[in-house]
Amino acid sequence: MDFPNDAKSDIHSDAFLRQLMRRQLRLSIVCALTFLIALLGLPLANYFFPEAMATRVFGFTLTWFILGVLFFPFVWIISWVFIKRSIALEEEEAAAASEATEESGKVGG
Repeated sequence: MDFPNDAKSDIHSDAFLRQLMRRQLRLSIVCALTFLIALLGLPLANYFFPEAMATRVFGFTLTWFILGVLFFPFVWIISWVFIKRSIALEEEEAAAASEATEESGKVGG
């Protein structure tokens, strides 16, 4: 990651925080869209593929199996991915800012 000026290399600068927030917003939108696709996909699948969704799986119709068994773990997986990726983004940005600060200290000192 390139930091062309000192303002971006400071972890408390507006530019640093703005970039981090932009990347986290992108991650949030991806996770929210994934959830919405799953949430809206089940009724749409019931509407467009009623025969397939009426198929029995472990004694349940596929609709109830997805809703009752698979949906909750899917939401947990989305949450886990969001948290892990968000922490990784923060650590990555902090490391880049730290490297930029060290490099500017070596050049100036």
